[in-house]
Amino acid sequence: QVRLVESGGGSVQPGESLRLSCVASGINFKLYTMHWHRQAPGKERELVASITGGGSANYGDSVKDRFTISRNNIRNTVFLQMQNLKPEDTARYYCNTGFRGRDYWGQGTQVTVSP
Repeated sequence: QVRLVESGGGSVQPGESLRLSCVASGINFKLYTMHWHRQAPGKERELVASITGGGSANYGDSVKDRFTISRNNIRNTVFLQMQNLKPEDTARYYCNTGFRGRDYWGQGTQVTVSP
């Protein structure tokens, strides 16, 4: 059974930082590309960043140069380091991967950025 559990969200002021974590179980973690998505109220879910098993990363245009995705294949964990947070980064952040033709999602962690 594949399970993804996110943590690390919170309420911060603009310009501050947060680090999100997602622990995966039920898969051979190092083989799978992992993704972070986010969804704000009234908006579509947005792909924030992706990282392959070998560590190659890609980012959405809105977070480039501010967010960094990384992974620890020993601890089955993917991270999202978020710096210089802006109010428009406010959303629920979800960890996601595909396994045997099916998408799996965590429950999400809320990030709120406000003065």
